[in-house]
Amino acid sequence: MRPKGAVEAEIVRLLKGAGSFVSGEALSKGIGVSRTAVWKHINALKKSGYNIEALTAKGYRIAPPYPFNDIEVASGITTGFVGRKVFFFERTDSTNRRAFELGLKGEGEGTAVIADAQDKGRGRIGRIWESPGNVNLYTSVILRPLIAPREAHELTFVMAIAVAETVAGFSGKRPTVKWPNDILINGKKAAGILLEMDSEPDRVHFVVGGIGVNLNMRKKDFPPAIREIATSLFEETGVEIDRASFARGLYSSMELWYKIYLDKGFQAVLEAWKGWFSSVGSTVRVTSFDRVLEGVCVGVDKDGALLVRTPSGNVERVISGDVDTTG
Repeated sequence: MRPKGAVEAEIVRLLKGAGSFVSGEALSKGIGVSRTAVWKHINALKKSGYNIEALTAKGYRIAPPYPFNDIEVASGITTGFVGRKVFFFERTDSTNRRAFELGLKGEGEGTAVIADAQDKGRGRIGRIWESPGNVNLYTSVILRPLIAPREAHELTFVMAIAVAETVAGFSGKRPTVKWPNDILINGKKAAGILLEMDSEPDRVHFVVGGIGVNLNMRKKDFPPAIREIATSLFEETGVEIDRASFARGLYSSMELWYKIYLDKGFQAVLEAWKGWFSSVGSTVRVTSFDRVLEGVCVGVDKDGALLVRTPSGNVERVISGDVDTTG
C-alpha cells in the first residue's frame, strides 16, 4: 500500500517531467492505478492548490505556481529516508513538538514535520522563533542514532553543515556558522537549529532536529527587536526561494552528513563544520545562565566545545551559552 499522498506526488512528478499534456491512460499505466483513480487524484490535487488543466483527447497539464505542501515536497524527493515521510501542517504550535509526539508514537527515522506557520516556534534558551506563514521553512526531523545521550549534541553540527550547504546552494552566498547552532549571512541570522531528545541514562531513543530558515521574509516584517540582526535569503539575494525545493535540498544534505556521522564518526563532521565556522580570532562574549565570559575565540575542541582565551591567558572550555562577536 502506498503512503498517503504518494499517488498525487507521482502524478505531479510525471506532469512536471512531461512539460506538456499527459493522457489519463499514460498516467494510469505509469502509476499503476485505474483511469478513474487518476481522475479522482487529479481533483484532489486541484483542491490542494495545483493548477492542472484538463482537455478532452489531450489529458492533463500542470502549470506553476505550485503550492507548498507535503505533496510538492514528495514530488521531487531523492533521499533514501530523510523527508520520505512528511507530516504537513498549515499551522501548528511547534514542529518540534509535533515531531516529538510522533517520535514517542514510534515514527521512523527520517520522518519530517513541516508547518507553513507556527504559533509557538521556539529557539534555544526558550526564545521565540518568529514563524509567519507563506514565507519561510519550519521543519523538524526525527533521527534514531545508536548513541549515548552525552553524544546527542553532535547532531547539531551535522544539521548546521546541512543548513549551511543548502543556504549556500540556493543563495549563492557563503554563510557562516555561529557556535553552536545559528547560520549567518553577512553577519545576520538567517537560520537556527533546536535539538531535543528522548532518552534513558545510557541510550537515546530519538532526537528531534528542528530547523527554521528565513527564506522569503522581508525586512519590514521582522519584529523591530531583531530587524537589524536577522535576515532572509530574499533580503540577501532579491530572489524568491521555492520552499519545497529548499526543503528537499536540506533533507538531502542532512541525510548525507548524518550517514557520514554514523559511518566515520563525529571528527569527520567536526572538521567539515570548521569550514563554515568563522569566529576563530574574534573577540566574543559568551552569556550563560550563571556567568558572562569574554575573550578571544581560539576554536573548538574535539567534542565541539567552544574554546575562549580570557584576558588572563587561560583558555576556557564552553559547552553551552549564547555567543556574540564583539570585535
